[in-house]
Amino acid sequence: MTVYSSGRWHAKEGEEDAFVQEWTEFARWLSTFEGAGTPRLTRDVSDPGRYLSFADWTSIEAMHAWKSHPEFPARMSRVRQHTSEFQPEELELVVEIEAGAPA
Repeated sequence: MTVYSSGRWHAKEGEEDAFVQEWTEFARWLSTFEGAGTPRLTRDVSDPGRYLSFADWTSIEAMHAWKSHPEFPARMSRVRQHTSEFQPEELELVVEIEAGAPA
């Protein structure tokens, strides 16, 4: 079962570049964990201070091992210092439609 760690972020005004830089370092660290997929950060085109991040995981246990790592709180704090809002989520894949699939 594929699961996702996800976050909804709102960067503090004027700190968008710093947020992206810190998130990138955080994601590089995340990508070294067993079971981690590709971390991604997207930005809202109508509100450039809003971001959505997500990464796929091979299992919920792998995701929880990453979140329980002793370095997780400090690394997350470095990202969050540039945000006014953050909402984490854990998601499981329910439906996936391949590109070009018949209607």
